[in-house]
Amino acid sequence: MADPAPEKSSLPPKAKSLGPLLMIWRAATQYPTQVAIAFLALITTAGATLAIPAGLKLVVDRGFAGGGDPEQIARWFRYLGLIVVVLAIATAIRFYFVSWLGERVVADIRKQVQQNLLRLSPGFFEENSPREISSRMTADTTLIEQVVGTTVSVALRNVLMAIGGTIYLYYLAPTLTIGLVIAIPLVVLPIVIFGRRVRNVSRTSQDRVADVGSMVSEVLGSMKVVQAFGQEERERSRFADAVEQVFDTAKRRILLRAIMTSLIIFVVFGSIVLLMWRGAVGVSTGAITGGTIAAFVLVGGLVAGSFAALTEVYGDLLRGAGAASRLNELLREEPAIAAPARPIALPEPPRGQIAFENVGFRYPTRPETPALEDFTLTVSPSETVALVGPSGAGKSTIFQLAERFYDPHEGTIKLDGVPLTKADPQAVRDRFAFVPQEGVLFAASARDNIRYGAWDSSDDAIWEAARAAHAEDFLQHLPNGLDTFLGESGARLSGGQRQRMAIARALLRDAPILLLDEATSALDAESEHAVQQALDALMEHRTTLVIAHRLATVRAADRIVVMEEGRIVEQGTHAQLAEAGGLYARLAALQFDEPQSALVK
Repeated sequence: MADPAPEKSSLPPKAKSLGPLLMIWRAATQYPTQVAIAFLALITTAGATLAIPAGLKLVVDRGFAGGGDPEQIARWFRYLGLIVVVLAIATAIRFYFVSWLGERVVADIRKQVQQNLLRLSPGFFEENSPREISSRMTADTTLIEQVVGTTVSVALRNVLMAIGGTIYLYYLAPTLTIGLVIAIPLVVLPIVIFGRRVRNVSRTSQDRVADVGSMVSEVLGSMKVVQAFGQEERERSRFADAVEQVFDTAKRRILLRAIMTSLIIFVVFGSIVLLMWRGAVGVSTGAITGGTIAAFVLVGGLVAGSFAALTEVYGDLLRGAGAASRLNELLREEPAIAAPARPIALPEPPRGQIAFENVGFRYPTRPETPALEDFTLTVSPSETVALVGPSGAGKSTIFQLAERFYDPHEGTIKLDGVPLTKADPQAVRDRFAFVPQEGVLFAASARDNIRYGAWDSSDDAIWEAARAAHAEDFLQHLPNGLDTFLGESGARLSGGQRQRMAIARALLRDAPILLLDEATSALDAESEHAVQQALDALMEHRTTLVIAHRLATVRAADRIVVMEEGRIVEQGTHAQLAEAGGLYARLAALQFDEPQSALVK
């Protein structure tokens, strides 16, 4: 097993500006009452925090200076107690409404992104990794919740504290304030320098942790292969190396933080000692009061802390802006396949005719390789057409174009005479029922998986479809019948059972056109025979396109279309094609292990 390439960090890149945060602000302004309450509470908490040093000044200057009268001291401490009560209540209100806004904004953004993603065509998800999109929907939105619920609140609070505190300091002692303004950059500078390095090392550490997670997922998911080839010791060694890399990176981060903390403590407390020294001299000369110097030192610490916090918060805001930018990309994405302004209605009742006229198509991720070239095929109502050919011949592409997951680059596709590009894509897809080669199930109940294509179906109709797909027996033996949860991707069922569930879902949809991608390939011989009988009955009055890899399943088709490199090279019945001695005859001879001459008998 090759060493995996390092995964991208799950953290979004930092934006160059805070502009993308406007998206978050617009989402928050949908709730003006909560924003107003949170902002008022924020102003109150900032004011109450600055009022505590002012109260302390009154305690010292009027309580102790007044001869130490207990009544006077109690009076000013009651004032301090009232401030603390206001601070506590306002903090609770601020926390609730700011956190509420964070969760509400994230919920709204997630719903908007999901709603837009459901509009996009499969081509978008071929070019953009669903795993990376999932990261945006989880990690990025969580970061936005943190920005709205914590970071913005902290930033605003520290801005108010820094401005209000500086004004109050200047009111208390203008000379000392000038000294503090000089000292504040000495506090902020090491935080900026070391903080940037710590963040960089932290991102590297997260990358290394992501590598470990990727390695664990890869090895545990391939444990049978690891043990079958006796690679346990090599995987142990690889994992140990990856864990040691995480530890080495963590050591660098810890060392940087230790140095940064030491410098900050030295500068902060050294500045406070110097200010207290200057203040003590001022008190001894009568220039200022003891309460003034006490309040000055306390407010000075708050102001310095506010400036320091703002430097930290700014980086978080930039990362939040990066997350908002990535989510905004998904919100702005327009579907490549969309309904025209005035869609043409498909004929009623449906006839089930589909026609490809000189169609050419290349997948967006493989523009250099044509998937279909000058492809022309008309499938008449109620006709069963089998598509045969080697892998990469374009068989699955026909299904994808028929349901208008992509539009052809050349030519036209018509459904009951209406060009697909002129019809509503949803109306087009309502005419199809699709059974993939491997049954795709959701982490839901058996009932919800079967009725996925016809959600309002009754239980009687669901059981009838299950009976026709030969799924009734095992469904009845599930612990809770149709209400049984099937697990992630239907993991609680066998492959054959999942396939029969997918067939039951297609049967229940009762669409005029069936698309069968080797629908019985996952079934055992007995179940295949039974389900094939059900499908034969179902196909009697419906147009059916069958992709067949096992040619034994298409001998009875009305017409067999043989494809190679995106073109039709042969078509006809089994007997005609076997006698012609072309590609079909060669494929059939290989599968049936018979000479070509024997196939026509």
